Amino acid sequence: MPFIDHFSIGVSDLSRSGPFYDALLATIGAARRFEKPDFICYGAASAEFFVVNVPDDKAKPVAPSNGFHVCFTAPDLEAVRRFYSVGLALGGLDNGAPGYRTQYAPDYYGAFLIDPDGHHLGVVCRTRLGVASHDYAEHNERGRT
Repeated sequence: MPFIDHFSIGVSDLSRSGPFYDALLATIGAARRFEKPDFICYGAASAEFFVVNVPDDKAKPVAPSNGFHVCFTAPDLEAVRRFYSVGLALGGLDNGAPGYRTQYAPDYYGAFLIDPDGHHLGVVCRTRLGVASHDYAEHNERGRT
């Protein structure tokens, strides 16, 4: 059973965000699953999904939360690099180029963007590079730094 069923983020312009997320999420094997006039659902082969939607309160501007980010899983390092480059090409802002982030885990290869509405996005591939399985489990039990 998945840990999270789905999550949604509000966007100011669904017609702009749809093409952005279509191309961005295609780099990691996800696609539109269904849509209605006020939201678009994305997913991959698993049951979890991601939703972009118009804000619940349309009178208020979209305001990404301070400290919140969404991090997607990539199948390999090349997908991390594609996610990042496609995101930048479509108007996303750099928030961390592709590379290892050993402060999170020894095998954490990720990249970070900010979408056109200001939402912080990440993508990660766990490479297991140079990490024995018992060392990896021990690192996770200690917590990330």
